[in-house]
Amino acid sequence: IASRRQRRSASSPLSSPLSSPLKSASKKLEQSPRRKKIHYESTPPKNSSSPNAGKTFSRPCRKSQSGKQQAERRLANEDEADDEDQWRNIDEEDAEPPQPHFRPERDVGPQLNRTADYTPLELFQLFFSTTVIDTLVKNTNAYGEKKSQVQKERHVTVTAADMYSFICIVLYMGIAPLKTLRDFWRGSRLFNLPFPASVMPCRRFLAISRSLHMNDPAVEAANDQKKGTPSYDVLCKIKPLYEQILEACHTFFHPYQHISIDERMVASKAKIRLKQYIRNKPTKWGFKLFVLADSVCGYTLNFFVYGGKESEPTGKGLSYDAVMRLLNIPFLGKGYKLYVDNFYTSPTLFLDLLKRKIWACGTVRANVAGYPKPKKNNRPTKTPRGTIRWLRKGQLLFVKWFDTREVMMCTTIHKAYSNDMAKRKVKDADGQWTVKLVPIPGCIRDYNQYMGGVDLSDALIGYYNVIHKTRKWYKTLFYHLVDIATVNAFILYKEMCKLHKRPLVTQKNFREQLILSLAEIVPPASPSDATSPPSNPDAAPGSPSAARATAGRRACVVCKRKSPVYCSVCQKTLCFTTLRNCYSEWHRSNNVCV
Repeated sequence: IASRRQRRSASSPLSSPLSSPLKSASKKLEQSPRRKKIHYESTPPKNSSSPNAGKTFSRPCRKSQSGKQQAERRLANEDEADDEDQWRNIDEEDAEPPQPHFRPERDVGPQLNRTADYTPLELFQLFFSTTVIDTLVKNTNAYGEKKSQVQKERHVTVTAADMYSFICIVLYMGIAPLKTLRDFWRGSRLFNLPFPASVMPCRRFLAISRSLHMNDPAVEAANDQKKGTPSYDVLCKIKPLYEQILEACHTFFHPYQHISIDERMVASKAKIRLKQYIRNKPTKWGFKLFVLADSVCGYTLNFFVYGGKESEPTGKGLSYDAVMRLLNIPFLGKGYKLYVDNFYTSPTLFLDLLKRKIWACGTVRANVAGYPKPKKNNRPTKTPRGTIRWLRKGQLLFVKWFDTREVMMCTTIHKAYSNDMAKRKVKDADGQWTVKLVPIPGCIRDYNQYMGGVDLSDALIGYYNVIHKTRKWYKTLFYHLVDIATVNAFILYKEMCKLHKRPLVTQKNFREQLILSLAEIVPPASPSDATSPPSNPDAAPGSPSAARATAGRRACVVCKRKSPVYCSVCQKTLCFTTLRNCYSEWHRSNNVCV
């Protein structure tokens, strides 16, 4: 531009139009139909009542000179802008932006005693603590009492041990799924599963499932009165458990440097306005959750259920608000690298994240506000595979990579090209498939590596998810919260195994140990049991003297047939007849026979 100006100042008025850029520019401006003509002399109309009517006004020639200079300056600025907003090739070197200094507020990884050995049950109880269980028990009993008054059915009080047993069977249903809930207690040859009946009778499980509640019915009734007002909380039914699980997710793990944000769908057919539809997801109908996860291990750090438009939006879009809400985590720190897809990526978001010392990378849509749209050098007619085009606007780098289709990226972390190569199968001149190395931008390589944090979490949940059919939408979210707690506990267990250099276990083995530990939780002895003498204190488990008749006939835990006999020591109903001896069979199988 400077050399162009020197040529303009050196040119004489008598030079030819071809050698004078000023004259050609001024001619273009004069010939342009869009440019308004400037009249330097004006004559008022004849019938004008102005006191200066009939007079002629003229402006000095120096004004016309300034108008020409403004037009020349405008053209120079447009040329300079075109030079900046221009797609460049990898032959042109791009300056690498300053890399973030990772400064987390806490040590990354599990926030636990790193010298202790934790069992699966202890890690699960970090999320479903005694406080959470007590809240569930209290609200379930309150709803059961209210329901019994309406339906005139007796409600049996739920204890903390009952709730642990209920969660135990729910987790068991995830590793051994059946079509209906009653199939787990069927005694036929096809459905002979002794474990659920040994933990809890079918009627008791279904009674707890029907009465299950996470919030106080009185609070829910008060919230229902606010329907149609801004103060109505659509997630009121899951609020206490949701907040307690969320706080545990924040507390017991600190993420590594790479994190990612994506949506998660929880399948549901409930007729409620919370249900969403996402076309490109495997689960298209259900509840939509926005999730922040660690990109390395898949730990769910933060999440929230999308309940419709926010009451106080920022005006920058739903995706912007979701990212800022998810990153509002206590003790996060600075220097993190965030990866998002094109639903969230925008220049406004990335620049605001830089102010918070969080760098970002993600795919971008061409129609987003702030995306560069240069007039020339946009795309050649035929683009070979592996072609890279880039454009830098301040701290933002926009990259186009031509693979089987065009991929567009926006990043504040990377430079345009770092000599990375990717293997691709292409056809040669003979029509044979061969492996070819093609250039790949560093932002796409890192995006493919670190964007899958939420997908990894979804996969771990999907292997043994405990969700089954239910008519109540809040129970679906309850089962999903159980899944989140179980998977996060499993990830903590793996991280502790790495710290102690112990062999890793699979998620299936982890769940099996957790289920067995939950089944062994027994209720504390009541004072009446402590004062009353046993029927036979010297009787050992499995001996006939330990058995006594029940007041009513109950189902045998082995064959599921009615029996009046149960073991007073093991507290199990078992058959003890001339045709069936389930009593001895059960005690031998559980290694309690003497």
